[in-house]
Amino acid sequence: MASSSSSSSSSLLPSFLCTQCALKSPRPSSLRASATPTHKARFVARRKESLSVRQLQRPLIEYMRLPASQYSVLDAERIERVNDDTFRCYVYRIKFFAFEVCPVLLVKVEEQPDGCCIKLLSCKLEGSPIVAAQNDKFDAIMVNRISCDSNSDKSLVQKLTSDTIIEVSIEIPFAFQAIPKQAIESAGTQVLEQILRIMLPRFMTQLVKDYQAWATGDTSRQPLGTGEI
Repeated sequence: MASSSSSSSSSLLPSFLCTQCALKSPRPSSLRASATPTHKARFVARRKESLSVRQLQRPLIEYMRLPASQYSVLDAERIERVNDDTFRCYVYRIKFFAFEVCPVLLVKVEEQPDGCCIKLLSCKLEGSPIVAAQNDKFDAIMVNRISCDSNSDKSLVQKLTSDTIIEVSIEIPFAFQAIPKQAIESAGTQVLEQILRIMLPRFMTQLVKDYQAWATGDTSRQPLGTGEI
């Protein structure tokens, strides 16, 4: 993951990244939206993104093993540090039917031997009154596992991987209950997939640039994003 001075913080996202609340234990990783109890819809999306990274003076695995307190804010317009391992992420506005939704995520970073795991703690939906009214009517899970190939740390080129899954279960508002649940689930899943398709490559590119700055001794480690998609 990205790293920086103690005043910096991490992203993910992206990465991360999109319509979630209350972290729970992962459910089965079916990638198709499927039926849940009456008047509830379930959206699930998963994406894996990998980049080949040329190692510089300092190995990639050392960068990936940095403590969360040294993570960099890859995009200062979208990410803010809450404490050493917890970050608040402002996701881009999402169009869902006639509504615009802006999720605000609280995520926690768990350090791992070959990288880190970003998990959703909570999510607040911002938008119109009908959007805000859904805040107590949905549950969500997001996990973004970021790793490098620690078995080939002597290789000049290594693979950096981000593997993200998002699952949302939401009570269908009365105004939408005339719409077939399958159509709602299909639309919701497509929204999540589009978010991952746009944001993960961007996140990975910023991560590689931050590694390059760290590996060459750049202590400024300024945020790389500007808040634009």
